[in-house]
Amino acid sequence: MKRGSLRRRSAIAGLIFVSPWIVGFLLFTAYPLIASIRYSFSKVTFPLDGIRLDPVGIQNYTTVLMNDADFKVALPAYLMQLCCYVPMILVFSCMLALLLNSPIRLRKLVRAIFFLPVIILSGPVMDNLSKLGAAELKGLPTFPVYSFIGKYLPGAVSMPILYVFEHAVMILWFCGVPILIFLSGLQKTDNAIYEAAMVDGASPWQSFWKITIPSLRSFFFLNGVYSVVEISMRATNPIVKLIKDGMFQITRGFGFSAAVSMIYFLLILAAVLVLFLLFGREKKDVAVYEKRRPTKS
Repeated sequence: MKRGSLRRRSAIAGLIFVSPWIVGFLLFTAYPLIASIRYSFSKVTFPLDGIRLDPVGIQNYTTVLMNDADFKVALPAYLMQLCCYVPMILVFSCMLALLLNSPIRLRKLVRAIFFLPVIILSGPVMDNLSKLGAAELKGLPTFPVYSFIGKYLPGAVSMPILYVFEHAVMILWFCGVPILIFLSGLQKTDNAIYEAAMVDGASPWQSFWKITIPSLRSFFFLNGVYSVVEISMRATNPIVKLIKDGMFQITRGFGFSAAVSMIYFLLILAAVLVLFLLFGREKKDVAVYEKRRPTKS
């Protein structure tokens, strides 16, 4: 069989496999996205005969960015949450995956316990637990470490550290799925690589930084994207609440909420782009390695 024919058949097979996603995207995502973009540049009203769109240019965006007090409060809260939660989720879930991948007793039971928060986080359960104070560490301000950081470190340094301490329970709750993803990555790494490194005199610390972390790079990217989406789509997220509440307010309306959603979409896209620049460029590194590798004479 010719190589071109085989590639064509492989391309057709791949297209068939992704066709359900393409159809679903066109039916359930593309139209709402286009409609939201139109709404964001219009004043949306609902007369008896349907939906009426009156173009207002960038007025909705100007109102959101310049004049809306709730958005000015919600945006820093979301950015602080995103910048503190995602790195800590990646670090904690990687550490816990390394621990759960080691030969300890009752390993499967411990893995199930760490995955339980994924079930708890679904639906209104998390919101009710947060209202009851289950997502906070009681008596945290009385801890000597907490007091030392808040008193002696500069504000720009102490604020994110104290924020992580205050939301440590929530961060651990978000680690369930990333732990499983990191576990799958750790179990894919061939033990022969570690044995060869040990024979060459590499210490466990060197093996961790030179073998484990590079082998998990794509998993860091996957978990980072998952965490960004999970945090951004939470019902208790301040910007999500602003979008939902603004749709049915007379002073705001659908146009306002659509503008907020478009700005929110760009923020999430920027976060994913940062993760791609940090963890998602493996092919380029491989290409550089192949170029530098000496060829046989």
